[in-house]
Amino acid sequence: MAVLSATLPHPALRRRPLHRRALRILLGILIGYLVLWAVGAGTILGLSYLARTETPAPAGTRTVQGVNHFQPVDSEGRLWRGSAPSPAGYRALEGMGITTVVDLRAEHMSAAELAEPGDAGLNVVRLPIRDGQTPSPKQVQRFLDVVSSTAGPVYVHCGAGVGRTGTMAAAYLVHTGEESPSTAVRRNLAVGPPSIEQIWYGLNLSPAEAEQPPLPVTIVSRLVDAPRRIMSYL
Repeated sequence: MAVLSATLPHPALRRRPLHRRALRILLGILIGYLVLWAVGAGTILGLSYLARTETPAPAGTRTVQGVNHFQPVDSEGRLWRGSAPSPAGYRALEGMGITTVVDLRAEHMSAAELAEPGDAGLNVVRLPIRDGQTPSPKQVQRFLDVVSSTAGPVYVHCGAGVGRTGTMAAAYLVHTGEESPSTAVRRNLAVGPPSIEQIWYGLNLSPAEAEQPPLPVTIVSRLVDAPRRIMSYL
């Protein structure tokens, strides 16, 4: 027994290699994720920078108090886009003749925030989309119906007026035949960096349908977009 016990390693020594393997696996996963994030985020930022330097802002783009990224979507001035307005921004939009606001935010908002457009005399349609994601076909159809049936210009926004706003603007432009999918995506990139699934969504739009990104694209997109979304909640 003494000889046998002397040949067996101590239990703590047997566990140590297992712990090291687990740490190596975790470290490999972390490094892999950091590489994925760096490549994905860096590529999108680079594409956005190139689009911004090579794509002129649409005619009619202007500075509006309380609204960022304010610009027309179509050539007729029926649809405008930008960020979530401040109370002064809503009043400025109403003063410009805009009658309806389409709010794409799915974030929690206070009763006071929800009342701001109505207080400025604007009608509100809410089509909630989670940050970094894309609209459903039903939401796109509802949006198209609102723009076509509303008396007066429509303003569409999310939070920053970049990703979700861009996907809905692209769906409108492609559906009406005013822009090709690639041109609509380039216009969105010139405003700011959307998510990978939003880029895929825009590039695969057609006048007849708005197709959802496949699962692998969605997974990669949300992994790359996770740090930005986490920071937005802090």
